[in-house]
Amino acid sequence: MFEKTQALVERYEELNRLLSSPEVVTNPDLLRAYAQEQAELGETVRTYEHYRNVERELADAQALAETEEDPEMLALIREETALLENEVLTTAEKLKLLLVPKDPRDGKSVIVEVRAGAGGDEAGLFAADLYRMYTLYAMANGWKTEVISSNETGIGGYKEIVFEVRGKGAYSRLKFESGVHRVQRVPDTEASGRIHTSTATVAVLPEADELDVTLDENDIRIDIYRAGGHGGQGVNTTDSAVRLTHLPTGIVVQCQNERSQLQNKLRAMEVLRARVYDLEYSRTFGERDEARRQQVGTGERSEKIRTYNFPQNRVTDHRIGMSIYRLESVLAGELDAFIDELALQEQAERLELAQEA
Repeated sequence: MFEKTQALVERYEELNRLLSSPEVVTNPDLLRAYAQEQAELGETVRTYEHYRNVERELADAQALAETEEDPEMLALIREETALLENEVLTTAEKLKLLLVPKDPRDGKSVIVEVRAGAGGDEAGLFAADLYRMYTLYAMANGWKTEVISSNETGIGGYKEIVFEVRGKGAYSRLKFESGVHRVQRVPDTEASGRIHTSTATVAVLPEADELDVTLDENDIRIDIYRAGGHGGQGVNTTDSAVRLTHLPTGIVVQCQNERSQLQNKLRAMEVLRARVYDLEYSRTFGERDEARRQQVGTGERSEKIRTYNFPQNRVTDHRIGMSIYRLESVLAGELDAFIDELALQEQAERLELAQEA
């Protein structure tokens, strides 16, 4: 552990030198990348320095106890030694967790895609409920949200809505939301009071920039068409909607919410870059992370992850077997109870894999 930590300390010091060098200061991409890497190493380096300082204090106290003859002073030294021993153990455990390999995407902002699944209009209304839930959760965390594209049902629901959540660490929390969400409730249009089951799918993609993935415009087919559906003035009267097809992967992205063709193209490119990045990352690290995905279920979009049962006022996360009987609070954005538990389980599994390696 010490060898690995010392290497991180040396890298942290190297980054300090690099960030003040003219070559980096004049290169915005390098400056951003090195500053982000330094910020990610900061807590580990500070924890390690604290560990070494406490370890030295403990050694000094133990040495002093061996030579001290005054009983009262010896009792004080032993009390201090016990506190320092506990601090060494606590800090060592914290350092061990910090050294567990993290998902390099955790610090990123995200693009969230919510799509109505089985259940007709009720599924579209549930998709709207999920969109509202995530915007409220983002607001509570100080993150900003912005709709990239949407396809409304006309009764307040969405066939699909794609939106951005911008803020440090958004992916580290929202990544656990990817999957199939199920709702059980009596629709307003159900005269007999029969409970319906509907679904919506959620995909959480880490935002990608040109450092993460480079898209060759020769690999992208661009189709321009007239926007349809609900929209503001000008949305349906000009050929401003954009559809991008990434030929190597077959990924298709379309955007029609912006007023201009250029704006729609730029927003569609954001989503396309995120999807290609997610696909490439999955191919690269898929086998390595397969065991974790099977256990926790994070990121598997075909998997039913959560049920929202209105008659019982219950929300159940099936990955961890956890139920909360405050459904309205959860839909109002109070997701931390689930996310905290999922994050702890992911951390424990990463620690176990690191120790096996």
